[in-house]
Amino acid sequence: MTYGKTFAAWRDNTPAWRAYTRHKFVAGLGDGTLPRAAFLHYLKQDYVFLIHFSRAWALAITKADTVAEMRLAAGTVNGLINEEIALHIKTCAEAGIDEATLFATQERQENLAYTRYVLDAGHSGDLLDLLAALAPCVMGYGEIGNTLAATKTSDTYAEWINTYASTEYQQVCRDVGLLIDEAVARRMGDNASASPRWISLLARFRVATQLEVGFWDMGLDP
Repeated sequence: MTYGKTFAAWRDNTPAWRAYTRHKFVAGLGDGTLPRAAFLHYLKQDYVFLIHFSRAWALAITKADTVAEMRLAAGTVNGLINEEIALHIKTCAEAGIDEATLFATQERQENLAYTRYVLDAGHSGDLLDLLAALAPCVMGYGEIGNTLAATKTSDTYAEWINTYASTEYQQVCRDVGLLIDEAVARRMGDNASASPRWISLLARFRVATQLEVGFWDMGLDP
């Protein structure tokens, strides 16, 4: 799948990417062996994560240099709040967990580490720093959804899988990939990978990817 040349370069130079997208938690979603308790535990933590993730994308609006960048960041916030978070609320409600309980979920250390890392990237850096930290979650879930939709052997978690494999979510991934490509070209030129800054952006992407691995690990430890 193609979500942009910058993302592809960062992903292909990140050793932990496979550990993230092929994690045991992910495999359990595909074959239905993931315990329901682990899934609900993950959803509660991910609800809190998405609240902070939405704030990070809102921060991207203030870091943007163009109206086009602002529009895409705003659209992503809207999608997170009105679609992705809504899925978590619906699934947890079916299990007797209301939104007030979700919002009051105590964050695990793995969650704190990841969300604060992304927010710090935005507060201390510019739009590129923030996008490098945001990209593993956005694109990784798109890749995971696409892969599981084609390979799943169980429909136990089909709703979750279909959300990230959907045409709408895949378009979000492509849009964010284009945003990253254009932001990199605008700020670093056409030969961005030759810039000293490229290494620092790749490092941010790698750290965020490793934090995604930790988030899956946490999901298996209710």
